[in-house]
Amino acid sequence: MSSDQTPSQSARQSATVERRGLLLVLSSPSGAGKTTLSRRLLQRDPLIAPSVSLTTRPPRPSEVDGVDYHFVDADTFEARRAAGELLEWARVFDHFYATPRAPVANALEAGRDILFDIDWQGAQQISESMSADLVRVFVLPPSGNVLEQRLRARAQDSNEVVARRMARASDEISHWGEYDYVIVNDDLDASTEALHAILVAERHRRDRQLGLPRFVRRIREQL
Repeated sequence: MSSDQTPSQSARQSATVERRGLLLVLSSPSGAGKTTLSRRLLQRDPLIAPSVSLTTRPPRPSEVDGVDYHFVDADTFEARRAAGELLEWARVFDHFYATPRAPVANALEAGRDILFDIDWQGAQQISESMSADLVRVFVLPPSGNVLEQRLRARAQDSNEVVARRMARASDEISHWGEYDYVIVNDDLDASTEALHAILVAERHRRDRQLGLPRFVRRIREQL
């Protein structure tokens, strides 16, 4: 123990167990609140970082390239897909979205957690190649009427787009059974607490704590 460390600080450092990162996927119909929940979780927990997706859609006024999305043209998107650089991809409302593969793989190996705000199609594709690392959470609105109210309150889309999103919502919600956890987002604070509790519990799964055998062996040697 160094001279500037207290016994409790030294104990905390020695009790750190190496673990593999996890992929926390949050899906919902548009307007159910997954983006708001994602932002709140990122603010609350510094140990998880967002996955920055590629998209061919134009940026909204408040969005920043490289922060909210990597905005690319259709040719660039197709080239990266053909080269196998995308972990998952989907077409949503005439635009393509995808997750770059390399940053995700590097984060997992380094024990860092990644948050995904993607739809059920993306969750299925990630599950095909990284099911052991995946934690899937589906966010439901408290009712169909509330979902429509939230879509209109955003004032980001035309009436036509809102109608298309509502029509698509039923199909999206039908995939709730493919997820490990379901949160009904009626109260934002309660939903945030539930989401964070899921994250903390999943970090403590035995099979994710790769350093446990060595850690336990060291404890037994000290007894």
